[in-house]
Amino acid sequence: MTNFGGLPEEFSKEETSAIVILPVPYDGTSTWIKGADKGPQAINEASSNMELYDIETDSEVYLRGIHTSAPVTETSGPEMMSAAVYERAGHYLDRGKYLVVTGGEHSVSIGSMKAFAERYNELTFLQIDAHSDMRNEYEGSGHNHACVMARASEMAPVVQVGIRAVDSAELSLINTEKVFFAHQIHDNDKWMDKAVSMLTENVYLTIDLDALDPSIMPSTGTPEPGGMGWYQTLEFIRKVIAARNLAGFDVVELCPSKDNKAPDFLAAKLIYMILSMQFAKKRT
Repeated sequence: MTNFGGLPEEFSKEETSAIVILPVPYDGTSTWIKGADKGPQAINEASSNMELYDIETDSEVYLRGIHTSAPVTETSGPEMMSAAVYERAGHYLDRGKYLVVTGGEHSVSIGSMKAFAERYNELTFLQIDAHSDMRNEYEGSGHNHACVMARASEMAPVVQVGIRAVDSAELSLINTEKVFFAHQIHDNDKWMDKAVSMLTENVYLTIDLDALDPSIMPSTGTPEPGGMGWYQTLEFIRKVIAARNLAGFDVVELCPSKDNKAPDFLAAKLIYMILSMQFAKKRT
């Protein structure tokens, strides 16, 4: 697998890198457009075309070292895959690495979330997503992509942003006081400080790329109209990082198209910009 950023060994060795990208090319529970298992490789390939200087933070975060791990290859089922991700995530966290998980469909987040929940007190799971993903079970599994935040809510509090698709069966499971629906936030930023105020000291951010509007992110398995914009998303994440400890994050549900590479690049750039914000904060 191409390494993230196309970095030379000097800046990508595991031993000396502060950051680890953990690819999880799993697409076992998606229910419409298949191909999310190709997402991690597409992100890495696109990332090799990025400028590594970040204008907004006046930094080059790759100098901290970004190691791309061997991918998690367990595909026998979502439960086994989640267990494999949990083990690998814990391995890197216990070695003091800053961990970013790339998917794959959203069920890949469950194992990572568990690893973080066991290691961080005062943790909140912050979800940026089009879908609430709060079904207790879907298609015979509690580890389906539609169940990821139900599993998360069993481990720590949840705050949800960008939601615009919910099944009626989920309504009793959602805490609407901690949900920022897309139709409420699309034309203003008044909600951002309120959302940040609901977060505890430590935050794990899970980004389903279908949170973004299909005009800029058409390459997802379940595109929903009316999504978030690029600068709105970055501004919110910037506020989160400024006010809380972003312990780690994942970016999932890229379903790459051979005819349009822009969404692949967007996903790669989003990861790099979040890392730039996070490590620029550590520098100051």
